[in-house]
Amino acid sequence: MNIDSVLAAGRRAAEQRMRDRIRLYEQGPDVFNREDGTTVPGETTTLYEGKARIEPVAQASGEDAQAGEREVRLLEYRVSVPWATELPTGQRARPGLRVEVLTSPDPRMAGLTLWVTGTTYADQATAWRLTTEDRS
Repeated sequence: MNIDSVLAAGRRAAEQRMRDRIRLYEQGPDVFNREDGTTVPGETTTLYEGKARIEPVAQASGEDAQAGEREVRLLEYRVSVPWATELPTGQRARPGLRVEVLTSPDPRMAGLTLWVTGTTYADQATAWRLTTEDRS
């Protein structure tokens, strides 16, 4: 058995564990409406929508941070998507992109928004992994 067949089997097994459905997207800058004084969220651009596996980073204890006038706890999650996933031409995953959990076997996960903080690329990986944090 050669390395390519072992990797193919590992990638198939990794995909079988991807039971969540996500949307990876980019949020444009907010727009201020001078007429009524409101701020409207910027347009979103979807880069990927499909299956994923979301898991908390076991060793992460979370970090308290200030956001506006409230304190938030930053919890880390690893989001795995199929290894062969490609983003639109010229796009790379980068910090600041967002992951919205569309569906999950754990109903408490649906609607969760995670912020991408990093990504891992590797030719011998079984999945493409994004490091994210929950800023709620």
